[in-house]
Amino acid sequence: MKTGKPATHARPRADNAGRRRARIDLTVQYATRSRRVPAPEQFGGWVRAAMRGDARITLRIVGESEGRALNRDYRAKDYATNVLTFVLDEGPPRAGDLALCAPVVTREAREQGKDVTAHYAHLTVHGVLHLQGFDHEHEADAVAMETLETRIMRRLGFPDPYRST
Repeated sequence: MKTGKPATHARPRADNAGRRRARIDLTVQYATRSRRVPAPEQFGGWVRAAMRGDARITLRIVGESEGRALNRDYRAKDYATNVLTFVLDEGPPRAGDLALCAPVVTREAREQGKDVTAHYAHLTVHGVLHLQGFDHEHEADAVAMETLETRIMRRLGFPDPYRST
């Protein structure tokens, strides 16, 4: 198992328009034996693409048993799911934890005919949007969230995550 250390120590910098860029403190933890897992730098890029504003985030890649336990303990659902978001502080800066279940992500990508890296990117973006208050409980909210996810994914060079291959 790899140990987590901060993947980014982003200092506020100015963008091309002179605006201050968000400070993102990201820690990536690997608690899985899965081998096809993106590098901390990849997760950092995806988090930065989706996050608006300053944030402190721990992103943990988990195995099936931890994913199932988290989903059972916090959502009363006794199965491992692809991504869970835990909002710790609405900020600023926002703070929260994301848990991505590696076996579920890999299985879903294979079943849906998607590239595993693209699926990790999408679920990271999805979780970061939840951290910022987006949800998909109502149809209008789901459409808005999916539209934003698709826009971010295209900006990152990935296909529409909601279109079948």
